[in-house]
Amino acid sequence: MLNEERRRAILDILNREGRLLVSELARKFKTSQVTIRKDLDVLHGQGLVHRSHGGALPAREGALEDPTLREKEKLHRKEKLRIAEAATAMVKEGQVVILDSGTTTTAIARALRNFRKLTIVTNAVNIAAELAGTEVEVILTGGTLRKNSFSLVGPMAEETLRHLNADILFLGVDGIDVHYGLSTPNLLEAKVNRMMVEGAKRTVAVCDSSKFGRRSLSHIVPLSAIHGVITDRGIPKTDLKALKKARIEMTVA
Repeated sequence: MLNEERRRAILDILNREGRLLVSELARKFKTSQVTIRKDLDVLHGQGLVHRSHGGALPAREGALEDPTLREKEKLHRKEKLRIAEAATAMVKEGQVVILDSGTTTTAIARALRNFRKLTIVTNAVNIAAELAGTEVEVILTGGTLRKNSFSLVGPMAEETLRHLNADILFLGVDGIDVHYGLSTPNLLEAKVNRMMVEGAKRTVAVCDSSKFGRRSLSHIVPLSAIHGVITDRGIPKTDLKALKKARIEMTVA
């Protein structure tokens, strides 16, 4: 296989799976890891991928990038399922859980369907639909619908959250930077997320490893405002070390 053919094939894998690992690519293409690293460096130089420890991620989007929920669902599916399983292990019967909008929190909602005594507060219409017909009690915040994310935002959502308290919040984010904190592309979504953090005894950010090092337009909260992070094994080692140093409980699923 020619170098260019292999690099096109690598981009196809990235589009399907959402991330690349040097070791896996070397096995797949029956070549050395040195060759694969060189391929990824070339693709990184062309702006087609973002190099990370041990592999590569999709090229970083701009701070305003706000893909639809359906687009996000295609990425990192396996990682999101493992994150959802780890999140479910933190939940106990009788608790009140807040889930914000997003594909990772949707996976968590599906994993919580079998609970018998649980209250879930959410601003996501699709999450409420996922839990319809189960024994889980669902409280929707109300508000103005964002079509991209199926989330409810604005003063009505904020006012509802102002009067509610929860045991734990699972907060999906578009960007998590060890210096900047948590962020999302939408200003109204960020305001709702901040109200969720204020109303929860414990806040756990849930995100796949592609979100690290990103800064979206709207700042939500600094790292000091959260208690834990659940992510996958692709998290850069420098970020993992920094988060542990900040005394944030890390769960790598």
